[in-house]
Amino acid sequence: MAVSTDRLERLVADGASCCGSTVEECETRLSAVAEAATRDTDGDVAALSALANETRYGLVRLLHAAEGELCVCELDAVTDVSDSAVSHALRQLREAGLVEARKEGRWKYYRTTDRATALLVALEGTR
Repeated sequence: MAVSTDRLERLVADGASCCGSTVEECETRLSAVAEAATRDTDGDVAALSALANETRYGLVRLLHAAEGELCVCELDAVTDVSDSAVSHALRQLREAGLVEARKEGRWKYYRTTDRATALLVALEGTR
């Protein structure tokens, strides 16, 4: 997101500036805001998109509630979808950076990431 200096100058010249700041002050502040707002948006969009599916959202909530790791066999046992659907959902959640996996023998154990925790806390706060 780029700050339009020309537009700011027109607003100030027209007396439409609501904040009473100079063009330079607005440009500096808005450049910082625009930079912060565009940081890592691809990861955020992918993470939010991953949570838009009921199965994936449910898996993230289960893993978060476990406050640790759950084996894929445990996740299979508590969901109402097929084993392959669980595996597919977990792969998508890993790709979105919402869960991490570790393999022990033939089993995989999953846990939520800090990003998933932050998104769940934010979502719970909106209810």
